[in-house]
Amino acid sequence: MAILLDKPQEVSQEHFLLKIAMKGANFAPGQFINIKTTEGTDPLLRRPFSIFDAEGDIAHIIVRVVGRGTSLISKMEKGEINVLGPLGKGFTLEKNKNLLLVGGGVGNAPLYFLARELKNRGNKLTYIYAAKTKNYIFYEDLYRGLVDEFLLFTDDGSAGTKGVPTEMARDIISGSGFERVYCCGPDPMMEKVVNMASASAAVEVSMENYFGCGVGLCMGCTVDTIHGFKRACMDGPVFNGREVIWSKE
Repeated sequence: MAILLDKPQEVSQEHFLLKIAMKGANFAPGQFINIKTTEGTDPLLRRPFSIFDAEGDIAHIIVRVVGRGTSLISKMEKGEINVLGPLGKGFTLEKNKNLLLVGGGVGNAPLYFLARELKNRGNKLTYIYAAKTKNYIFYEDLYRGLVDEFLLFTDDGSAGTKGVPTEMARDIISGSGFERVYCCGPDPMMEKVVNMASASAAVEVSMENYFGCGVGLCMGCTVDTIHGFKRACMDGPVFNGREVIWSKE
């Protein structure tokens, strides 16, 4: 059993920060945890959340409220909480390289932990942060202070540049100077980033599938790849973006 250290803190519209102590846990950027929403069976399924940051065996996660289950989690009181994790395979951690990170919406959450670890390894980081409006942006100052170059985009132009980065930052994403590109966000955005990225750059994506069980049994989170169907919860959630079959004609 894990411990929720404080009541969830609202950090932007519909987004809440939870700090969860999980004795003996070791977290890697790109992994996730699965939270049981109630002591009963309604809702039945756990909810998966990527790790926004970690301090020792304390995981920080960002919860976006999108339904009843996540709403219940956002209103939890501090104390015992039923959590599975850490689960899944994380990002490749480069050293002394020029790297690009692209996040969309709540998909920015796992990229902060990743950026912090990459910076500690001497990498040069360019970060593209996309959000619906300024009200949906969380911890902008933390991201800005961590990376070498930070570009902000909102759909309505209420903060940063108006528009989506796959249109407005096409030249940056397709630049030949990046040795690896990391991306997390809606599938259409990730597909475009993969297609735009320089052929010389490795591309890793963190899939946002719905994970029913989180341990590979229910097969509810399959990802179609050139190597066949993979389970996002076990084989991912991080995949080689060039191996994912995104669109089917």
